[in-house]
Amino acid sequence: MPFPAPASVPVPGDTGLPKHVQLAAQTRDGLVESIHYGSLIAVAGDAAGTRTLFSAGDPLAPFYPRSSLKPLQAVAMVRAGLDLPTDLLALTAASHSGAAMHRSGAARILDLHGLTSADLENSTDLPYGTAEREEWLRGGGQPTQLAQNCSGKHAAMAATCVINGWPVRGYLETGHPLQQLVAGTVQELTGEKPAGASTDGCGTPLFALTLRGMARAFGRLASAGAPDRMAEGDSPARTPEAAVAHAMRQHPEMVAGEGRDVTALMRLAPGLLAKDGFEGVQLVGFPDGRALAVKISDGGDRARMPVTVHALKALDVDTAPLAGIATQAVLGGGRPVGLLQATDFLLRPETFQGQP
Repeated sequence: MPFPAPASVPVPGDTGLPKHVQLAAQTRDGLVESIHYGSLIAVAGDAAGTRTLFSAGDPLAPFYPRSSLKPLQAVAMVRAGLDLPTDLLALTAASHSGAAMHRSGAARILDLHGLTSADLENSTDLPYGTAEREEWLRGGGQPTQLAQNCSGKHAAMAATCVINGWPVRGYLETGHPLQQLVAGTVQELTGEKPAGASTDGCGTPLFALTLRGMARAFGRLASAGAPDRMAEGDSPARTPEAAVAHAMRQHPEMVAGEGRDVTALMRLAPGLLAKDGFEGVQLVGFPDGRALAVKISDGGDRARMPVTVHALKALDVDTAPLAGIATQAVLGGGRPVGLLQATDFLLRPETFQGQP
């Protein structure tokens, strides 16, 4: 059956639009072909609170963080007693590619708690990764809930309900104890009251927050298990925040997948905690509590990592190992004729003179 037509929604006027700036440009034989706008912020956390290191655009405009919320949701579940091996905890915070290890991992979470895929309430989909999707289709695969990129999170949500004696059915309802716990955890970690709420593509409650709030949360997660902040004999998983961050760092292949830039970033820059989100969102946390939050305004994915790597360089990260994800070649007839790369937004965020 066709989906019902969406209700008419007023188009926001100029005063209601975020004041994004140019962050990346694509050139073809010296001519600027496309420009990507967006906003970002880098912060540092200390005893005095959150301090802005630099920003561009409108980092205080509310936006939907989409799947970059998953590590925060995972923290809430660990607080509620979820106890998983590190690879499965990383999968709980994942937007995975749908490889066999991801699908079987979600199934393992369910089996450990006496559940089956029939208990999942996420949407059905094909694997997200291109190679994984093609392999799945060649084998006759159809859209399923286990193949959908959020299945690890949903399996963990159902498991958390079993652990606490909460109803599994309806675990996505905003009034369910699980979602009440998640909402409170998100508000605590970001230090913000959501400006609005909606539903994510997989069916999970979604909160409108700011880039600053999300950066604050990732700084807290990334620093929770940092060696220089741990007492002698402490475990890297001594707190829920540290447990999630440790799992993601230990298993970046579970957080995204082979060939995915987020997995590559955590492998090439050990210690960084990274999570992307649909509609051009990227979060990165540092062991020292600094963090970066990026939003590409058009929702496209291709500018997300080039902009992120450019900002990481301004945060004194050695980005030489990240060269492979810092730009994208523009092809003409199969040969490079241009480049997609970040603009100098930190030096001149309000103007663009033609060349990135």
